[in-house]
Amino acid sequence: MNRQVNQLMSQQVNKQAVTTIALVDDDRNILTSVSMALEAEGFGVRTYRDGSEALRGLTDQPADLVVLDIKMPRMDGMELLTKLRRQSEVPAIFLTSKDDEVDEVLGLKIGADDYIRKPFSQRLLIERIRAVLRRAGIGPDAEDTHNQNAIVRGDLVLDPDRHLCKWKDQAVQLTVTEFLILRALAQRPGHVKNRDQLMDAAYSENVYVDDRTVDSHIKRLRRKFRQYDSDFDMIETLYGVGYRYREG
Repeated sequence: MNRQVNQLMSQQVNKQAVTTIALVDDDRNILTSVSMALEAEGFGVRTYRDGSEALRGLTDQPADLVVLDIKMPRMDGMELLTKLRRQSEVPAIFLTSKDDEVDEVLGLKIGADDYIRKPFSQRLLIERIRAVLRRAGIGPDAEDTHNQNAIVRGDLVLDPDRHLCKWKDQAVQLTVTEFLILRALAQRPGHVKNRDQLMDAAYSENVYVDDRTVDSHIKRLRRKFRQYDSDFDMIETLYGVGYRYREG
């Protein structure tokens, strides 16, 4: 009897430990082939054919990471991610076609963590998924990547191990990119980080973003903190130079 109980508990723990990826694409072939590749790598996978279906499914059952196509019927990837960001900071990777550079920039501005152009290799997608999960502190590889101590700067606490941000003991929900930008600033208060340095801290070398994308992330960071503290002013802008986290 005890052995059966232990086996059930072990199965439950293992089930909970599986990292779940949500795939959202109207191309059935992509859903099938990518699902098989991810499951072969040990991921749990849920698939959705359009944005409306995905929004309902992810509201009921959140995933650890979302891979979503930009162009879909009923609700496209941009609208889906915008609505998801109202309720979740789940890491997101966009799938784009070759000529969607404008969409790529917009996607990063609204909170995507990476993008991959179609056609893509499944191995590349899997590696990019693993990279974003590591940055988010999710999954079995996270401990090796986020082995730093928490950063404490006055009322700010950043814990990379748990992807946890607190301001005056209140949890502030940040995307992976927002967290990495804030960490880059808070690591050395008073030191100015230019936009290139912040982009290097937040994105992989395969992702190109312009200056305005960094500015958009800074604006969202300020807005989120001011929801808890209307006087928040710790992120300073030095026009023509960059940004810094205030000392003291």
